[in-house]
Amino acid sequence: MTYTPYFVHGADRPARWLITCDHATNHVPEFAGGGDLGLPRADMERHIAYDIGAYEVAKLLGGMLDAPVVASNFSRLVIDPNRGEDDPTLLMKLYDGTIIPANRHAGAAELQERLEACYRPYHRALARLAERPGTVVVSVHSFTRQLRGREPRPWEIGILFPEGERFSPFVIEELKAGDGLCVGINEPYTGHLPGDAIETHATHAGRPNTLIELRNDLIAEHDGQCKWAERLAKVLPQALENSGL
Repeated sequence: MTYTPYFVHGADRPARWLITCDHATNHVPEFAGGGDLGLPRADMERHIAYDIGAYEVAKLLGGMLDAPVVASNFSRLVIDPNRGEDDPTLLMKLYDGTIIPANRHAGAAELQERLEACYRPYHRALARLAERPGTVVVSVHSFTRQLRGREPRPWEIGILFPEGERFSPFVIEELKAGDGLCVGINEPYTGHLPGDAIETHATHAGRPNTLIELRNDLIAEHDGQCKWAERLAKVLPQALENSGL
């Protein structure tokens, strides 16, 4: 069976939105360590391997907004599509206290193979969809409530964006106007990494965008995924209308 490094849903949907999911699955292709990175199954089911619940939310949200969805089909531990090609964390060797055995001694040839087989095809697909006139990029991610040895994170949702981005402040405003959510502003991470997916496909081209981080315990099950997709399907269009973009 031919390996497919990304999924596209609703490529011909007419809405301005493009929903992306960079860390959609925990799949390890056969060419990467024989389909096994050397981690126990329990670790591959953790947030270190993919964004739990994010893909399901992205698909639901795309359907509700009548917008295309593009998602990766490889674990971020294989290679991280939300990093620039020159980022030292592109191929993670240690994540949240866990050593990634198959990556520990991975060299330039293995990195290049993963770039060609996974990373670059995903980015080409994302670029094709983003080229439509007026595209607004919405990147859906999830985060764990608590990293090992750290304090619990208080946010239910975080909105990440680089300085000067015009759309995200309106998304935050709409979320805060709702039902008492704890909203992180560039939390639990910084809103910009040089060469990341948003910079590459939205910021450089001047496309409105926002990166949404949902706490993964809230979207681990179908009911929570539906709830958050429905909430975002109301918030995003209102924010876009308010922004005038």
